[in-house]
Amino acid sequence: MFKKFLIVLGGFLLVVLALGATKAAQFKAMASMNHVPPPTAVTTLEARAVDWHNYLKAIGTLAPVQGAMLSADADGIVAQIAAESGTAVKVGDLLLELDTSVEAAQLAAAEARLGLARVNFGRAKELWDRQATSKSEYDVAEATIKQTEAEMNAIKAQIAKKQVRAPFAGRVGIRQVNVGQFVGRGQALLPLQKLDPIYVNFSVPQRQLPALTLGQKVDVIVDAFESTPFQGEITAINSEVDPATRNLSAQATLANPRELLRAGMFAQVQVELTNTHSVVVVPATAIAYASYGNSVFIVEKLKDKEGHEYLGVRQQFVKLGATLGDLIAITEGVKAGEQVVSSGVFKLRNAVPVQVNNTVQPASSAAPKPANT
Repeated sequence: MFKKFLIVLGGFLLVVLALGATKAAQFKAMASMNHVPPPTAVTTLEARAVDWHNYLKAIGTLAPVQGAMLSADADGIVAQIAAESGTAVKVGDLLLELDTSVEAAQLAAAEARLGLARVNFGRAKELWDRQATSKSEYDVAEATIKQTEAEMNAIKAQIAKKQVRAPFAGRVGIRQVNVGQFVGRGQALLPLQKLDPIYVNFSVPQRQLPALTLGQKVDVIVDAFESTPFQGEITAINSEVDPATRNLSAQATLANPRELLRAGMFAQVQVELTNTHSVVVVPATAIAYASYGNSVFIVEKLKDKEGHEYLGVRQQFVKLGATLGDLIAITEGVKAGEQVVSSGVFKLRNAVPVQVNNTVQPASSAAPKPANT
């Protein structure tokens, strides 16, 4: 019985040793093989030289060329609103009138006194011509006419104060009062804005002062019309720098014939600078950002340790310049015509083999228009 057990145990040990020897041989063979990782799929674009127009970007606010909140110049009750909200008016148009019934009665009385004064003056003149009265009576009659005319002019001026007229052509805003409402002197009545043309006020750092000149072209984009930039030109540059922010204020004038732009709108201002220069640009997706330096991967023919040629990437550290849309200027590190990886840079390292597949390319536009999602 014991002999049989030893025979079975010996057979089992022989099988285990045979399997272990086989696996050891397999592992040794695998270790001796030179494993080459499969190429990484990437997309590429050619770095190209372009004439780069420098732009100065700022945040601005639209303001009317002429605009005011019209207010009352006298106390009274609103008797008439001649121009409703949103109405376009011309210079001198009546917008709102306060009650002038008292002044109208006073004016009628003054006109009656003026008529009597003129009659008395005519009689005094006839008598004076015949030397039948004194010079003093003639002078009193003449002075009475002038005094009554002055009283009438004062009453007319008081009536005019209660008639709010447009000081300039423009569009009436939303009125603040209603018919029958009592208003005090200085109370806001209604806004009036001239919207064509319209100003955009913006500020730039003081170091940008040499780049600004009168007549420079600007593009203005507002949220309401993102796909439609409005063109204008710089018409004023402030004569002083804000000591609190060290920013310089500038003003551009835009044509606004359809009155699409309204005062108070937030605007993005882009000033086209006069100097242009040639730069090498690549897509923003080609940049591998890192704390030790930014880099791109250039696709080119490389050789492995055995001297075999393959398509791989070379990591090249670069210096970045200005950004325009999806493009970034490279000031140092890349030459025009070199093929750079445009997507997939996060999975690359220096000298790895790659496979180029440009079926689908990432966006690389200087003026991108992303969907509002």
